Amino acid sequence: MSPQNSLLFFSVLFNIISVICCNHIHYSNSVIANDGYVENANLKEFIRYSDEVLNAIENNKPIVALESTIISHGMPYPQNVETAIEVENIIRSEGITPATICILNGEILIGLNEEQLDILGREGKKAKKTSRRDIAKVLSQKEVGATTVASTMILANMVGIQVFVTGGIGGVHKDGETTMDISADLMELHKTPVAVVCAGAKSILDIGLTLEFLETCGVPVIGYETEEFPAFFTRSSGYPSPITLNSVEDIVSLLDWQFNKLELQTGVVIGIPIPVELEADGQKVEIAITQAIKESNEQNIVGKELTPFLLKRVNELTNGESLTSNIALVKNNALVGAKIAKQLHDKK
Repeated sequence: MSPQNSLLFFSVLFNIISVICCNHIHYSNSVIANDGYVENANLKEFIRYSDEVLNAIENNKPIVALESTIISHGMPYPQNVETAIEVENIIRSEGITPATICILNGEILIGLNEEQLDILGREGKKAKKTSRRDIAKVLSQKEVGATTVASTMILANMVGIQVFVTGGIGGVHKDGETTMDISADLMELHKTPVAVVCAGAKSILDIGLTLEFLETCGVPVIGYETEEFPAFFTRSSGYPSPITLNSVEDIVSLLDWQFNKLELQTGVVIGIPIPVELEADGQKVEIAITQAIKESNEQNIVGKELTPFLLKRVNELTNGESLTSNIALVKNNALVGAKIAKQLHDKK
């Protein structure tokens, strides 16, 4: 990045952050129930809990949120549904209730049954990839909405879920200093107090700028049992983790201070490296990413269509190796996320 572009990028970034700092979301119509979960008075009639999630709320049991874009846009059918069910079962095996979040028929669904998961999986990319800006439109038009990291954080926070498991967060795209293509995930992390358990930032991104952005936003970024921030398909990105913690207990202690004691209104990123035996060949993935970005530029693919295109193309160029790694890392994140959710819930 040239000095001129760097200056422009961070100048615009500073202005964006300044606006965000003055516009924190406050759910003034929310009521915190005795079980610690939140009911939003304005949205109560539009939120539908699955029987399993409702039982967890009524019995004061821990819940982990899951996004739905990874189902509709992240994997082909039926592998997407199979993976979603396996991930939910991993969370259940730890005694935690999974709550996959999406929007169907003008309602926010907190927790899906297998029939609803299958509907979402079959819908695939016909489902609306729903970030913060899309929630009202998808609800008002009764569209099928698959939640991103950003919108899952919003909806999880509305109902009092503090831990959210996903594959990887969005971030600043390569050449972001000229395109200003910055994921809304980063903006949401600045203002929504949810712990995001992930395998780091997707390796199709500029991870260095992504970490700089998160630092500017005041978002704690943790590397779990690693001094190097993970890069989704691979264990290392070449960038140090701002915080390294080597136990679930230490992570939970930080989250307890962040959310419950200090009540700071930023999210927390918890980067979990993919297990070493399951990581993709880093050099092969990097070559595939370079080729996929070249093709996206040639085809003028931008905005919310870019990430799904790049991930799909990288999977094709690596002969399925990246998808295998993607599935493995989500399952690993679910296992660690469930352990975090259980201990954090016990702190309340």
